Amino acid sequence: MCSGRVDLAFVLRAFSKGNDGVLIGGCHINECHYITDGNYDALGMVLLCKKLMEHIGVNPERLRLESLSAGEGIRFAEVMNDFGKKLRELGPLGKGEGIDKNELKSKLEAVTKLIPYIKLVERERLRVPFKSEEEYNKFFTSDEVNRLFNELIVDKLAISQIMLLLRERPLSTGKISEILGLTPSEVSRHMNSSSRHGLVRYDESRKCFALA
Repeated sequence: MCSGRVDLAFVLRAFSKGNDGVLIGGCHINECHYITDGNYDALGMVLLCKKLMEHIGVNPERLRLESLSAGEGIRFAEVMNDFGKKLRELGPLGKGEGIDKNELKSKLEAVTKLIPYIKLVERERLRVPFKSEEEYNKFFTSDEVNRLFNELIVDKLAISQIMLLLRERPLSTGKISEILGLTPSEVSRHMNSSSRHGLVRYDESRKCFALA
């Protein structure tokens, strides 16, 4: 299967199932087996996924993309051994980052729910203009992409996390702020926006927000 068909959902599902790391092997850059440049699609997906992982507190080194050909058995073994060593150094997923198991599950679920939107953003606003590994790496670490990531994805992710919390029980602005590490003003901004869209309501008697 072409590495370009490895979906963001596959990676997040692997982490949600408790896997400590994900390794994707694909054709060497500019040597796509299917002549579709699918390995560039894989590279873009991995670089974006690493930004998402870093944002929710998961070490991005748990995700790795390697260029490997069918004739590189020795190198494949070396890559696997090296990745296995790295994962042992990082420790179990979540525990190595100091994230509670339930908190990690909630964060991964919040990102997963945004996948269709994230793909749309990637297609419309995060397309790399030139096909080279250097350009891809430079593009995804640029100030412009960081700005777009914060502007288009971070707020949506925060709202997704809040909706998951409210699915369990009504919460006050202060409690949401405490759980997610957001400022009360950020939570209020997200709640006002969600209220305008009919997603949440404010319970005056309990002084907290609940799903509409």
